[in-house]
Amino acid sequence: MSHTITLQSINQTFPCAADQTILDAALKAGFIIPYGCRNGACGSCKGSVVSGEIAMGSYAGGVLSDGEKVQGKALFCKATPCTDVTIEARDVRRLGDIALKKLPARVEHLDKVADDVAIVRLKIPANEKLQFHPGQYIEILMRDGRRRSFSLANATHDDALLELHIRHLKDGAFTEPLFTTGKVKDIWRFEGPYGSFFLREESDKPIIFIASGTGFAPIKGIIEHANHLGITRPMVLYWGGRRPADLYLAHLAKAWEEKHAHFTFIPVVSEASAADNWAGRTGFVHRAAMEDFPDMAGHQVYACGAPIVVDSARADFTAQCKLPENEFFADSFTIAAASELPPAPAP
Repeated sequence: MSHTITLQSINQTFPCAADQTILDAALKAGFIIPYGCRNGACGSCKGSVVSGEIAMGSYAGGVLSDGEKVQGKALFCKATPCTDVTIEARDVRRLGDIALKKLPARVEHLDKVADDVAIVRLKIPANEKLQFHPGQYIEILMRDGRRRSFSLANATHDDALLELHIRHLKDGAFTEPLFTTGKVKDIWRFEGPYGSFFLREESDKPIIFIASGTGFAPIKGIIEHANHLGITRPMVLYWGGRRPADLYLAHLAKAWEEKHAHFTFIPVVSEASAADNWAGRTGFVHRAAMEDFPDMAGHQVYACGAPIVVDSARADFTAQCKLPENEFFADSFTIAAASELPPAPAP
């Protein structure tokens, strides 16, 4: 049985089967509504059910509160329709010419840029091209059927190789073999692109970027894309890590700052040791941004990294710094459990 879903903000409809999530049906119909993990862990797809009945699948605790459910809020990645449904989702967009693809890829470069971070560059077949928005992610298809998702770190003008920043998770089903036996010329398979974390080019608002750890990856792609297009909106990047070594491409961000007058880079370290001789900003990365921008009413924020960083930034920026909720764009790196299919982007 199929039901009709109406996107209230643009007065468009699409069909959705009773056993299909509203998000999956929207993507199949060519609409992008904000989303990230697709497994009920990040909350990016949260919106309102204006009319109709839905059923909610399981999701991570704290992502959707009882109070929000009473207000008609839902996670569209876990909501299936019981009747025709009208929903309100922020920032609805057409998918355009970007097609979801499954492709093989060869590891061309495998560079360990920190003790627990590798930059992997993949080459896809010469007769193929992956179209994507800088900031989106792909899902690596493992041989046992599981998937691991990683953000694309390159911009579309520099797509000869696809760049991923991968953090080593001890005993991780994917990252442990990569860091111990992975090598150049390995063949991977992936599917993508996914996600709604990309630059809203039509806006002229100043941008605050918040990155933690390898959350720098998609932000790197977005910034390089903006620079390539000649976008000169004021941009500030706050990149946080426990130790200075966690900011594994700090020299690149500093080079952007030297080259572009509209761009500022502020590294933030939370657990520097005496041996680090750290003289820069310390503490929580999103708190550093709040100190510099107590009023974010006229800004956009793009945040990526550990869920605690993204969730804290969203809550504090909107509650304390006057940031409009619809100007906060995020990709939260939730770590997949073995049974999850598909997982959210993993750090």
